[in-house]
Amino acid sequence: MAMSKFPNNSIGAGAPPISKTHLFRNRLYYFLKPLIPSSFRMSVRRHFAVSRRRESAGVWPIAPGSEREPDGWSGWPGGKKFSLVLTHDVEGKAGLDKCQKLMQLEIELGFRSSFNFIPEGSYATPSELRQELAQNGFEVGVHDLKHNGRLFDSRAGFRRRSAQINRYLADWGAVGFRSGFMLHELDWLHDLDIQYDLSTFDTDPFEPQPEGRNTIFPFWVPRRGTLNSQLLTLSQGYAELPYTLPQDSTLFLVLREPNPQIWLSKLDWIAEHGGMALLNVHPDYIRFEGEPESDQTYPVAHYRRFLEYVGQRYQSRFWQALPKEVADFVTRHDRRPVGRRPLRVGMVTHSYYESDNRVTRYAEALAARGDQVDVFSLRRTPELPVQETIRGVNVLRIQDRFGKNERSKLGYLWPLLRFLKTSAARLKQSHSDEPYDIFHIHNVPDFMIFAAWRSKKQTGAPILLDIHDIVPEFFASKFRLPEKGLLYSLLRWMERTSAVMANHVIIANHLWLDKYAVRTGTADRCSVFINNVDTTIFTPRPRQRLDDKLIIIFPGGLQWHQGVDIAIRAFQRVKAELPNAEFHIYGDGNARDSLVSLSAELGLQESVKFFRPLSVREIANVMADADLGVVPKRADSFGNEAYSTKIMEFMAVGVPVVISATKVDRFYFDDSVARFFESGNAEALAHEMLDLLRNPGQRSEIAARAAEYVAENCWERRKADYLSLVDSFCRKPTAAAKAASMSKSVIAA
Repeated sequence: MAMSKFPNNSIGAGAPPISKTHLFRNRLYYFLKPLIPSSFRMSVRRHFAVSRRRESAGVWPIAPGSEREPDGWSGWPGGKKFSLVLTHDVEGKAGLDKCQKLMQLEIELGFRSSFNFIPEGSYATPSELRQELAQNGFEVGVHDLKHNGRLFDSRAGFRRRSAQINRYLADWGAVGFRSGFMLHELDWLHDLDIQYDLSTFDTDPFEPQPEGRNTIFPFWVPRRGTLNSQLLTLSQGYAELPYTLPQDSTLFLVLREPNPQIWLSKLDWIAEHGGMALLNVHPDYIRFEGEPESDQTYPVAHYRRFLEYVGQRYQSRFWQALPKEVADFVTRHDRRPVGRRPLRVGMVTHSYYESDNRVTRYAEALAARGDQVDVFSLRRTPELPVQETIRGVNVLRIQDRFGKNERSKLGYLWPLLRFLKTSAARLKQSHSDEPYDIFHIHNVPDFMIFAAWRSKKQTGAPILLDIHDIVPEFFASKFRLPEKGLLYSLLRWMERTSAVMANHVIIANHLWLDKYAVRTGTADRCSVFINNVDTTIFTPRPRQRLDDKLIIIFPGGLQWHQGVDIAIRAFQRVKAELPNAEFHIYGDGNARDSLVSLSAELGLQESVKFFRPLSVREIANVMADADLGVVPKRADSFGNEAYSTKIMEFMAVGVPVVISATKVDRFYFDDSVARFFESGNAEALAHEMLDLLRNPGQRSEIAARAAEYVAENCWERRKADYLSLVDSFCRKPTAAAKAASMSKSVIAA
């Protein structure tokens, strides 16, 4: 029986299983390998590697979050800054013939390494070579069994093969193992008599099984049920040593890097964070002096330069260890370093990812700790790529939406239905290739949760439904409809139906919590996460503007409930009394054209300026350069209870803000941190704007108090709660997940 997809959260015990796609690819590769010239195979790999490298720019060669120390980590022996581990996989007879040359090079430069040989491959490993390596202080390990990509085809098959591998381990006096193609099922490896395994990596999107461990540290892989024991024996687990420097074949043969600079740069990064720099170099691909040039080899000078760089730059500050020494260190560790395995998270949002700060906060928080996050979203302009990695988040823009100007109910609904269909298909395909642990679905609309319906049925993966806006009221406000009648009742029914499907519901503010929970019957599975500001993005910064203008700014959606027309009317008086004032509006929506027309009618077309929506990080810079922010929502509409993240974002960048006295904003803020005005009253808004613009001292006082408020209510204070919520649903396997995992095992066998 295959291990469940949803084990506990330790790194070792929770390795994602090898998917049917991975198995099929490797079987196909070995079927075609004898039929296709090696030069052609390499050309194909290079072709696909170009796009993969571009798509993975945010997670390779460095994966954000992988520098975090695992639980229980206490540093390297002797207080060393970092460790360096050198390993070599010998693929064929050509590599076998170069082992002694490679050994002599390392001896010359003062290094020792591990050579891993294939027991039943295309060559036989002479016992004399193994003895010579051991006598010179090197180590010998076992590299797969046959290196044909079939080691993990089935659980039963692996048990048979593990008995054979164990015989070679004993005969060779080896205690370490590395599989072919870096395929791995870490739970299965407990069948091997090993102290350590080398079959994983921190990040390497070019591997057949590309899911990285997202750590630059070794970690302990316990047998199930032994995780909390402090007195584990070697038979109850093993040390996992992921390689953390790109493989030489990837760097020099596939990507055709002209020098080892990527090695050197990442080595420096690993050293800075005190991690383990583990390198895998294949003697097969090294071209020693005097050997003919080939596109299947690279100059030995690249490896020599790397070793010389380490020795000269770091001298005695690093621990140059054999893999078995690192494994022994991990095994004897007072508290064995056991980390959390990365989750696969699928997010769906009918919004522009780069400017939806609520979605980006969640996604980046997960990616920063090493989780693999796919966000299926909209594309704003044709210039944006359909797939892009942003700060470790894989953003897939699956539908174009060049502007938000739908004015009719059908015109608004149709793109949502199209997006639902597309996202459901894409999510199911991605989930079939490599199952997600959890889905996080964002409204509007609520029925977007059905994008994950088929995928949930397949494995039982839980779904979080995130209510950014409470839909019946939002729709009624957007199209000026009464909160009654058939359409409103239909929206209420859809709200309840969507809530039933969710394992947990996240609500955007406390005022909506009781209302939503009562209407949907979800009081026992709701949490409130307001739009807490991300202070890693929205932070005070030096002013860039040198002019004498007074800039008022509104960034956000241009819908009627936002009250931007009220702010434009108020600005007419501000402009009359302060001629150097300008009102800058960043956003899009179905009210944009009417707002542009209103500005022209009031003779403000030169001083009221409309700009395209910006990404979260871009708008943070713009806001920080303003003199005053304004949030003029209508209190007699949906806006009365809709919390606006713009308020705390202004506070976080040090800009005072004037806000409408809506119910929700009075609930969260008081007069010490913001200026309020009577909602809908343009004259009152103008008064507050003028008063603050004329009094820099008052602006500074309000900004200082607001900064204290932000420090207590920022995303950093709430992020751990969200991550804990996600983990709570991924901790134990569901019955459906177990059944799906068993089914996968049967199919693979």
